[in-house]
Amino acid sequence: MAEEKQGDNDSNMRSQSGSIKSTSAAQTITNQRPEWQSTEDEPDWGDAHEDFDEIYKNSEETDLGDVRNKYVVTHLLSQVSIGMDLTKVTLPTFLLERRSLLEMYADFFAHPDDFLKGTETNNAEERMISVIKHYLGAFYPARKSGVAKKPYNPILGETFRCRWTVPELKLTGKQTTDGPFPGSDINQVTFVAEQVSHRPPISAFYAEHPAKRVSLNAQIWTKSSFLGLSICVENIGNATVYLQDFDEKYVVTFPNGYGRSIMSTPWIELGGKVKVVCEKSGYFAEIEFLTKPFLGGKPHKISGSIFKRDIKKPIMTLKGVWNNVIFAKPFRDNEFTFLDVKAKPEVPKECEPIAKQGDRESRKLWRHVTCALFRNKIDTATSAKVWIEQRQRDEAQKRKEIGKEFQPKLFEKDGENWIYKYSLEGRKEP
Repeated sequence: MAEEKQGDNDSNMRSQSGSIKSTSAAQTITNQRPEWQSTEDEPDWGDAHEDFDEIYKNSEETDLGDVRNKYVVTHLLSQVSIGMDLTKVTLPTFLLERRSLLEMYADFFAHPDDFLKGTETNNAEERMISVIKHYLGAFYPARKSGVAKKPYNPILGETFRCRWTVPELKLTGKQTTDGPFPGSDINQVTFVAEQVSHRPPISAFYAEHPAKRVSLNAQIWTKSSFLGLSICVENIGNATVYLQDFDEKYVVTFPNGYGRSIMSTPWIELGGKVKVVCEKSGYFAEIEFLTKPFLGGKPHKISGSIFKRDIKKPIMTLKGVWNNVIFAKPFRDNEFTFLDVKAKPEVPKECEPIAKQGDRESRKLWRHVTCALFRNKIDTATSAKVWIEQRQRDEAQKRKEIGKEFQPKLFEKDGENWIYKYSLEGRKEP
């Protein structure tokens, strides 16, 4: 029954934007990715009857409430000290949410029409404001549950790809021949991510819209540390939005994430200063995600200013709550609602059915863990997660024995950045 439904989903997806080309460079490399090196056969996790695609569509996460197993958490905390790097510390499985970190980055594009807005005006100031609006509106879809759970740590070489059909933008019938999701319509936004490094843990991702000639390339290195009653996740790296028709690049940085009250009722917040800079136009923004004061005050607030180079006063100031409403005040005008993140419906991701995915694509890779968490089978989820992680260690050991370094398939290093090999500006599309 599950196989029939997966087949139907695949047919529906292909009917929207054509059959997926298997001859593209990016797709061929994805398909050629080697199978697992471990000789151990995958265990039977008791979920052969499950429809994994339907489970992934259910993105609701249950709140932890008061931490469900204080003994486990207390035992975990006994192993760490303040300021300690948590990279090598294994969190209890019930603290995991049912998606990979790579898929969480894809959720930054849940409003794909906002990603395109910067291409629709000849005014440089309006383009900067559009880029900032998409940037600030991206965090709520990625962390909207507010539940203090952590996505799966991607394994080395793991990938995730998807696409979105942009509201009120008609499909052209012209299909991409390469890029993140070959065979997609040129009026769709497509996305691909790859885990390019294990230590440090670096994720690279890329998104594009061929018809509008806009793309984004990013890399994020996450570094976790213990702060006593909180956990901090530093998001080190940046993203570059490229508007080809204006030859403008907008470089943005990311706020840190915090898991608060980990011994009582955990919750998350963002904190830190970020920048959005366009060197060519001279516009830039400085924005701060304000952490909640220890005594009093409200969480999730932001404040920021947008500037034009060589002009001291900001052209616009921003204030509000990043997971609710943000207000803007132009220099010579009245305050207005800049962004209401809860008012706008999200556009669902379109993914290949799991039966069609490669072994290292996120949803297929983590399907047994995801299913077990969905069914509240914590012991099974833990065992499936450990099995995946052990396979990764086995592969690392084998590479070490033969003197072979891991090489990412889809991204290549350029200084401190990881650049997608098959970017829009480097190829021709219909």
